[in-house]
Amino acid sequence: MSPYEAKAMHELRQWQHEMLRSPSVFNAFARKAQVKINSYIPEKVHQAITTAMKQMIRGVLFGAEYVASEPLVHVPLEVREAQVQGQIKYYQQAAAAEGGVTGAGGILLGFVDFPLLLGLKLKMLYDIAAVYGYDIKDYRERVYMLHIFELAFSSQEHRCKIYLHMADWESQKEVLPEDINAFDWRSLQQEYRDYIDLAKLAQMIPVIGAPIGAVVNYRLIRKLGITAMNAYRMRWQEQGLLQQ
Repeated sequence: MSPYEAKAMHELRQWQHEMLRSPSVFNAFARKAQVKINSYIPEKVHQAITTAMKQMIRGVLFGAEYVASEPLVHVPLEVREAQVQGQIKYYQQAAAAEGGVTGAGGILLGFVDFPLLLGLKLKMLYDIAAVYGYDIKDYRERVYMLHIFELAFSSQEHRCKIYLHMADWESQKEVLPEDINAFDWRSLQQEYRDYIDLAKLAQMIPVIGAPIGAVVNYRLIRKLGITAMNAYRMRWQEQGLLQQ
């Protein structure tokens, strides 16, 4: 194991510990409050949001196979992750610029921010997948990307559940349903929406929403990028490409 791989393994173990951490008292309280709020929202609204988000994500995921980079092969982890760090910074800058523009426009442009930022996040994920050597033309790799998305933007309770499902992915992927509609889109949209709601509310205030939108988007992209790096490190470890 190279010094860089040893460093990556240390970071992976710390990340895994964080994924399995029990919810704090504050997190548990906030979760209960959000569930209560969701119970007041009519079922038709939940269904409409779920359908809209599913169609947006499916559009990006299934369009990605036509513009995705070829999987990188025969390259050391250190070189791969240098590229990944560069991609994360690129998407952070793009997301910050987008958040600044839409934040300056208040609530109307704030609604535009949602699909634009979602598209940037998913595009970054399949770029990262290719750098780690995974082919997103494989339907199962796109499902794994959705789980990475969930890990980054979910409550601690849901995050732990998703992590345990991903920790044995080489076995789990063999029993995946062939139909993408079987994916739990409802949980994905609720967890994502609940996670970013508070951060995004201030962005919808005209003028001051611009710097807030830029900072929030920058941090959200960074969080997703770090989650993706460790999720693919975990895959490498499971496949024997990284030693304990």
